[in-house]
Amino acid sequence: MNTKRITVTAAFMALNIIMSSYGVPVPGGHLYLCDIVICLAALLLNPMEAFVVGGIGSFIGDMIFYPLPMFVSLVTHGLQAFVISLISHKVLQSKPKLASAIAVTVGTVIMVTGYTLGKTFVYSTWEYAVMKMPYEIAQGGIGAIMSMLLCYRWGVQKLYYRVFQEQN
Repeated sequence: MNTKRITVTAAFMALNIIMSSYGVPVPGGHLYLCDIVICLAALLLNPMEAFVVGGIGSFIGDMIFYPLPMFVSLVTHGLQAFVISLISHKVLQSKPKLASAIAVTVGTVIMVTGYTLGKTFVYSTWEYAVMKMPYEIAQGGIGAIMSMLLCYRWGVQKLYYRVFQEQN
């Protein structure tokens, strides 16, 4: 790891902490936009850097603002980011957009499943976890779609590769 990679990882981690700390109020709860940052970072960074952004960034954000699910966030978002990065960089290398779409879809399933099981454990009730599942699905879907748009449509990937002088 060089200084640029550490800095970019830290910047994504800070963005994740910010985005996981403030939710958009919706009827019955809040919708957090941290999945946009987690998925975008995972599409750009290697699996270990993605884990740091997703897992440790979410853990710190929860520890500061809402500590009850912080270990659920560490495991769930860390695994989500790791798997997205792994799939997007190692599967279907000749079709990176398709690989990324598959990756963020799998990542969304990991996030929804992880938080549903985690909330069952943390809050000791399956009903509460199921009640919150539509918000998790919306959060994951928004994160997947927005990260793909940011990465491929709005040029974040090109900027990232230009900074690191890597090939597409």
